[in-house]
Amino acid sequence: MSMLVVRSVTEVRAQIAQWRRTGDNIAVVPTMGALHEGHLSLVRSAKGRAKRVIVTLFVNPTQFNNAEDLAKYPRDEASDIARLDAEHVDMLFAPDVAEMYPEGFATKVSVSRLSEGLCGAHRPGHFDGVATVVTKLLLQTQADSAFFGEKDYQQLSVIRRLARDLDIPVEIVGVPTVREADGLAMSSRNVRLSETARKQAPAMAEALRAAGAAIEAGQPVSSATDTAKTTLLTAGYSQVEYLELRDAETLEPISKLDRPARLLAAGWLDGVRLIDNIAVLPAH
Repeated sequence: MSMLVVRSVTEVRAQIAQWRRTGDNIAVVPTMGALHEGHLSLVRSAKGRAKRVIVTLFVNPTQFNNAEDLAKYPRDEASDIARLDAEHVDMLFAPDVAEMYPEGFATKVSVSRLSEGLCGAHRPGHFDGVATVVTKLLLQTQADSAFFGEKDYQQLSVIRRLARDLDIPVEIVGVPTVREADGLAMSSRNVRLSETARKQAPAMAEALRAAGAAIEAGQPVSSATDTAKTTLLTAGYSQVEYLELRDAETLEPISKLDRPARLLAAGWLDGVRLIDNIAVLPAH
């Protein structure tokens, strides 16, 4: 059976009701399209956990604080449909903006603390847009589990918090970052890099790995992160927005490795904003 492609919440709910009648459990994988192997790893993880898998495709305008970035965001629905069909996804929910934000829409979901700093400091309103649309998608699909990539680690933390705080009965599952052969974290934005920039881009993953290893070996955090920032600028990045060690659960800044942590970075290369992160763990 080929994949269902639906555009309205009414259609989604009607199909879910049918699946529930036969006792099927449901997983959802929210995406903005321009699918790559990272997205497909989420789909495969979801298929391993649920009888039915819904992928959502919606380029959410409320999480872009830059109109040019929204306009340039890659879109190729036909290719996305072919990829998902090949993975035997049950349903693609691809609403338009009017379906998600009908006239008069006036509600916002905002997660404090976790959404402040890091990407939140550089993209005002971004996480309010993410939190609002993900809350809607979780309620629309009534999924038992939802799958998100660890590459967007701050986003994953925000979503875990909102699901807990709003008592949404869904398990939020984080899936490890998928990387290109040269270490670059897979991202829909990578296609916008020039050939030269694409060769420079893996410096972010390399700098994070080196800094993480140095911190785990006992080097002061500030020294390791300063070296990593310099490495990125030397490699061709025009700006490093942040490169910081944070508590893996609360995302609070930490200056020494006394608990599980995450080293997170964002930088600009060739006019494209790239992010990445790795786990950094204290010695037992």
